[in-house]
Amino acid sequence: MKTFKLGTSNLDVPALAVGCMRINGLEAKAAEKFVQTALDGGANFFDHADIYGGGNCEEVFAKAIGMNSAVREKILLQSKCGIKPGESFDFSKEHILNSVDGILKRLQTDYLDVLLLHRPDTLVEPEEVAAAFDILESNGKVRNFGVSNQDPNLMLFLMKYLKQPIVANQLQLSITNATMMSQTMNMNIEDGFGIDRDNGVLNFCRLHDITIQAWSPFQYGFFEGVFIGSDKYPELNKVMEQIADKYGVSTTTIAVAWINRHPANIQTVTGTTNATRLQDCIKATDITLTRKEWYSLYLAAGHRLP
Repeated sequence: MKTFKLGTSNLDVPALAVGCMRINGLEAKAAEKFVQTALDGGANFFDHADIYGGGNCEEVFAKAIGMNSAVREKILLQSKCGIKPGESFDFSKEHILNSVDGILKRLQTDYLDVLLLHRPDTLVEPEEVAAAFDILESNGKVRNFGVSNQDPNLMLFLMKYLKQPIVANQLQLSITNATMMSQTMNMNIEDGFGIDRDNGVLNFCRLHDITIQAWSPFQYGFFEGVFIGSDKYPELNKVMEQIADKYGVSTTTIAVAWINRHPANIQTVTGTTNATRLQDCIKATDITLTRKEWYSLYLAAGHRLP
């Protein structure tokens, strides 16, 4: 599988990250098969968050993979913290430190390769984040740090205080949800296509060597549904099917290949717990769409070239 450096870190990561948000919905044997399918395909980077399944997803994963020191050396683990569901976002020093301790216990490991701050906390005190990161780095509990769903200004605000680089920013991105790309191609135009919803985050991350991790690569809207096979996107599905036939793969593969084609080295985070569909996602790392194919999918999704 294609690999690249995660931000400015020394981590060589696969182009595909395996999202584990729904792994607790699998029976034990199915969870084991799912994890093994990922490893067999070279997808050894697993993405978690302390709120997934109320922490249960991390526990299920640790059991499914048979976590021990030998296994741990072969995989990369990322988790996120900062959300108190239905209550608040919390980037306080105390919450970050307590969250990481819980994550490590559930994953049955001594360290995380990457910790992301999950959803921006408008009450953030960057000095507290910096203090928490320093402690986690010094005691070896976290080796690299990043953010999720943050715009350039908030990242700059944190970077002013952090000693550690931000190596990743996890953002919603799919063929249908591509405002970070479409806005730049429609700038300075007085209509809805030119509205800046991302504050230039794509180019900011490229300029600062921050890897974008694309979550919900098959979703349209905000968890409104999957565009593959949806009657809301007949033209997109038609074009995806044509390109899929050319490469002898599924439309799932093409949806991931569309993200992978961007030269920013975007790491796609899968959300499926279906082993077969995960294999389809893995196949995308061996496909490089042509420029014409990439833009044909972009246009078929309802975007515009002015």
